[in-house]
Amino acid sequence: MALDTDAGGEAAVWEAWMRATALLEEDLRRRDAAPRTRRAYAVDVAQLARWAIAQRMTPALLDARAVRRYIAALSERGLAPSTTARKLAALRALFSSQREHGLLAHNPAELVATPRRGSRLPRVLSAREASRLLDAIPASDALTVRDRAIFELAYSCGLRAEELVSVRLADVDYDGEQLRVEGKGRKTRFVPVGEPAMKAVRAYVQRARDELAAARSPDVLFLSKSGRALGTGDVRRRLGTWTRRLCVGDGATPHALRHSFATHLLDGGADLRSIQELLGHASVSSTQIYTRVESARLRSAYARSHPRA
Repeated sequence: MALDTDAGGEAAVWEAWMRATALLEEDLRRRDAAPRTRRAYAVDVAQLARWAIAQRMTPALLDARAVRRYIAALSERGLAPSTTARKLAALRALFSSQREHGLLAHNPAELVATPRRGSRLPRVLSAREASRLLDAIPASDALTVRDRAIFELAYSCGLRAEELVSVRLADVDYDGEQLRVEGKGRKTRFVPVGEPAMKAVRAYVQRARDELAAARSPDVLFLSKSGRALGTGDVRRRLGTWTRRLCVGDGATPHALRHSFATHLLDGGADLRSIQELLGHASVSSTQIYTRVESARLRSAYARSHPRA
């Protein structure tokens, strides 16, 4: 049901959406949601608000049927199912916030099915490819020493790109051979660091970091050539440069190193619960995708090797 309003009523609808959006932002901050999550939700909710305001519908007037129409409109525009699913998650968060504050009796987005996502498996380097890539980075000057340390640590610890660029000097425990990682939702975990990665990080700190540091450099571990903290885009570009230059793992991303970390642990006999903790997954269901990677690898080996495959 739409709200029958004049120009003043349209302003009231707009104000209702602004209040709802502000309330969601407050709730996300209180729950210590990551800044990137807050930004993504703000964009997605603003998009819904524009659609609803055009139809004179406040948050309280949106029912499950209206939400389905909105999701259908997104699909008709050609958005990928994963993008539509993310936007629906933002809507659920918005209506959940309204319900928690007593402004709605129920969450209409909970009654809307999530679009089915594709079953594409993550990009994974073989253990041999990972070794060839890391061993081939020359570590001949400050930047290459840094790059070697970055990607050794990424593969050794299975870090997300955001986690990698957030590592601080004090997070590295050289004696305990472990790393303190602040993951999604500000959840802290401690991850073992392999000997090659620890050696590469030590070499970077002792030989290269001071050369990159400026007068007011942050205390993050990895710095750019101008002494600032690296961003995730910097890390992706550097890895892309090395994979092309070395002709190893073409198209690999930092997340491919994380996927490789988990897959190789599974290949080596690690159980899913352990891999879940090392990755910082909130649920083991997120980790189970690596069993699909292993299954696909075994099917491929079977098809290549069995005489009656």
